[in-house]
Amino acid sequence: MLHRLSIKNFVLVESLDLTFDRGLSVITGETGAGKSVMISALGLILGQRADTKAIKEGCDRCVLEAEFTDIDSLRPFFEAHDLEYDEPSCIIRRELSINGKSRAFVNDSPISLGLLKDLGAELLDIHSQHENLWLGKDSFQLEVLDTIAQSEDLLQQY
Repeated sequence: MLHRLSIKNFVLVESLDLTFDRGLSVITGETGAGKSVMISALGLILGQRADTKAIKEGCDRCVLEAEFTDIDSLRPFFEAHDLEYDEPSCIIRRELSINGKSRAFVNDSPISLGLLKDLGAELLDIHSQHENLWLGKDSFQLEVLDTIAQSEDLLQQY
């Protein structure tokens, strides 16, 4: 569960610290209120490619950090990839420098972008506007059905 999000010097945001409680969290606001900035920050934290244009103008770096709790189910992932498992939470930090360098950390240990993407996929799903349109596509419906039926072996044999 995403427990905390911290954004420093990212796009137009100088500093933002949010704490989320258990249950449903809804972020609403007018156009230009910064909702997309938060989603973009989460995307970078979870392994998306970075661009120096994301650093707030006049700053030499930005720091994005997220804390996830209730991560017991990820212990095998951490152990398989020699990542420090620090119960009961996992802190991911991403630092972007104006010189183009990007660094990522999990519980203060450096991590590759590829591994960060894999971990991010286990931690959080981001669903954006208009994604519901996938529900009308036959190929998506078949993929969902195959996933629920756990028919990967049969599908590969086919």
